[in-house]
Amino acid sequence: MKKYLYVFRGGDNGYENQSPEEMQAHMQRWGEWMAKVQAEGYPLQKEGKVVGPGGKIMTDGPFTEGKEIVGGYVHLEAKDLDHAVELSKDCPIFEFGGTTEVREIITDF
Repeated sequence: MKKYLYVFRGGDNGYENQSPEEMQAHMQRWGEWMAKVQAEGYPLQKEGKVVGPGGKIMTDGPFTEGKEIVGGYVHLEAKDLDHAVELSKDCPIFEFGGTTEVREIITDF
């Protein structure tokens, strides 16, 4: 098995219009999906910094000014890239127009 990373971006537009019950149901779908891919997810902290050349601080968080904000990520194992993509296809982020970037983690370098 190889290691992969899903990077989640976008999909925030529909959240503000949800009732508490709809939000609860959506979060339950996230939990079910994560269990399905047998992934161990680690949310990102809101605070952080973007560092540029020479160590110059480009941005202090939070990073709401970016169009491609990383909303979270999940580390998982899959047979190959096609398998990792297949597992991502019913991710709840797609319900609100978000994306999931699928990347293999290089372990031998």
